[in-house]
Amino acid sequence: MTSRVMLISAAMSVAVREARFDDGCPVDTTGLRLARAAAGAVAAVDRPLVSPSVRCRETAHALGLGTAADAPELAGLDVGRWRGATLEEVSAREPEAVARWLSDPGSAPHDGESVEAFCTRVAHWLDATAHVAGRTVAVVEPEVVRALVVRTLGAPESAFWRVDVPPLTATEFSGRSGRWNVRAGRPLGVSD
Repeated sequence: MTSRVMLISAAMSVAVREARFDDGCPVDTTGLRLARAAAGAVAAVDRPLVSPSVRCRETAHALGLGTAADAPELAGLDVGRWRGATLEEVSAREPEAVARWLSDPGSAPHDGESVEAFCTRVAHWLDATAHVAGRTVAVVEPEVVRALVVRTLGAPESAFWRVDVPPLTATEFSGRSGRWNVRAGRPLGVSD
């Protein structure tokens, strides 16, 4: 059985524009307009899912995936006490901690989740999804896409920061028996 999984990165929010660690803020007006414009760009879905964040839920709704179920395994990276702060603010307060976090995937100086643990968490979800029939579509935070691209390609977790995931793009995974292929970064509404 070949499994098909499409991850759609959530629409833009004020937190993303400000390089702010997610603080639960909603999609901004431009992001909402673009998500609504892309509604209908996602073909038939057997299993619609959503990361449990406000902006992912709002994006899924705007795309017409209103029945999408929360997938806690696809929650964004837990940045602990840095949540709500900008990268600039945290870098000013804790420059050594930020440098360590960006260079060592196993570190979690914010008392949250390390990049390594995060990549493992979402990779377990993808492996479990290989045994689910039909087409899965999930609206997720960009770091979920990053983590799965890194793991699927067998790249080291240090490559996590080198993967750009623009808002409202689709990354598709297809495979069977533990072997996945990746089709990355297609803007929604652009066909084959």
